[in-house]
Amino acid sequence: MDYGWGAQDLTAPKRATLPEVPVERHLVLEDAQSGFVGAVVRVEKSGGLHVMVLEDRRGRHRTFALGHGFLLEGNPVRVVAPLVPRAPAAPARTASGSVRVEGSRARTARASRIWVEGKHDAELVEKVWGDDLRLEGIVVEPLHGVDDLESAIRAFGPGPERRLGVVVDHLLPGTKEFRIAQQALTVPGARHHVLIVGHPYVDIWQAVKPQVLGLADWPVVPRGQDWKTGILAGLGWPHDDQAAVARGWQRILGSVTTYADLEPSLLGRIEEVIDFLTAHPGAD
Repeated sequence: MDYGWGAQDLTAPKRATLPEVPVERHLVLEDAQSGFVGAVVRVEKSGGLHVMVLEDRRGRHRTFALGHGFLLEGNPVRVVAPLVPRAPAAPARTASGSVRVEGSRARTARASRIWVEGKHDAELVEKVWGDDLRLEGIVVEPLHGVDDLESAIRAFGPGPERRLGVVVDHLLPGTKEFRIAQQALTVPGARHHVLIVGHPYVDIWQAVKPQVLGLADWPVVPRGQDWKTGILAGLGWPHDDQAAVARGWQRILGSVTTYADLEPSLLGRIEEVIDFLTAHPGAD
């Protein structure tokens, strides 16, 4: 077990101006030396010292001795033993299923980005993974199509501190999208600092489980017909103009409350992208 002893100076003199914060569950702290950010999940004694276990958004645990060397909301503090022992409680969860970090502030945005094909894709990712992405300082941006993906990546200029995750609709071998993705990875720096993933669906709407809407399956749209219009028509919903399409999407999006409402083929890809963007650059 990593006790993080090197992250603290146990002989550091007390400073009258340094606030003392009693440790408690769900308190979000950053180890000033390593940059590890997590919520307190338990406090215990080890070798006569109080130690605390922090859990980050990916469920990784690290153990630290109480004392100096921590930041709370960006400010240095001295973490001290709890005033009153508290009974364990089940941690709250975000829509993505990760442990909710209560009282945390959004990090300053990283240079790295997640690109998705359109506005609806961005809204769905935000609804399910928004809490996690704000904690990690990752911004989601819609591309409005991938036909010019190679040029967009070239202009982005990927690098060790400037990573890019791209989520593409209908990314299947032999498709136009697959060929575009392969060509885009020839941009300098892209092989190591760009991750292109995709799901098999024609549109992000299909990544929502039809059962969430009370359906056994999504309607089948005849070839040559606009897909979104065809879906709405098949559902018996208004579909005559863009306003009707927008209302239809909001109705679908409103039915999504947790990651369990989405198909695993999308869940895995988004988690893969988040892990890629938050990994230490030296891991490449």
